[in-house]
Amino acid sequence: METLLFLFPQFTYMAPKEEAYFKMLGAKDVQAAKMKDDSSRQNEKERKSRFSLFLTKSGSHENISPQKKTNTTLSNILPETALQWSDSFEDLLKHPGGVEAFSQFLRTEFSEENIEFWLLCEEYKSIDSKSKLLSKAKYIYTVFIESEAPKEVNIDYNTKMAIKANMSHPTRNTFEAAQMKIYSLMKKDCYPRFLHSDIYLRITRRKGPGSTMFRRRSRSCVFNERGEPTQPSAW
Repeated sequence: METLLFLFPQFTYMAPKEEAYFKMLGAKDVQAAKMKDDSSRQNEKERKSRFSLFLTKSGSHENISPQKKTNTTLSNILPETALQWSDSFEDLLKHPGGVEAFSQFLRTEFSEENIEFWLLCEEYKSIDSKSKLLSKAKYIYTVFIESEAPKEVNIDYNTKMAIKANMSHPTRNTFEAAQMKIYSLMKKDCYPRFLHSDIYLRITRRKGPGSTMFRRRSRSCVFNERGEPTQPSAW
């Protein structure tokens, strides 16, 4: 009622019927605005849903970054090579087979966006062209950073806002803080579970003709004679 008197100061007093009429108009305006807002939200949600479906159909990070696509398959990876990945997370990411195996593992945990984001950031930092840098920055922001993005990564609010502020003039360091946070998340949380996953154990247990598995000590874990990772003993 106070709002109506503010809009129509000439009406210092309203009869009950007049007051009810103006209240009805106010309610209709509110309802119309709400319906318009709901429609806008639904359209935005559908747009992002279609975009997410497109990304899903396009596959993993290898489709997002064609130049990083390899012909590596898990069946081609030697057990001795895979065992080296337990030395450190850095060693895992240096090997194409390690990236592929780790990516497959993250898909089983529905968190493959982390490795996809990290790989795209690595690619992004190598771009020399300003126009390409801007285009790639907008793509990364739209897909991985903004709220409700189709593959939104888990970063804190301040980091997200800092990226948003730099989007008009992005540099090679625009996503560095976010990339480091996702790297740390994968290293501390996902990587230890990967070393105990069925995907990794299937590779390290595989035997070729006349080959034997062996004991390997690493900083991350120790493999016994059956190729199973165990906690390392004191040195």
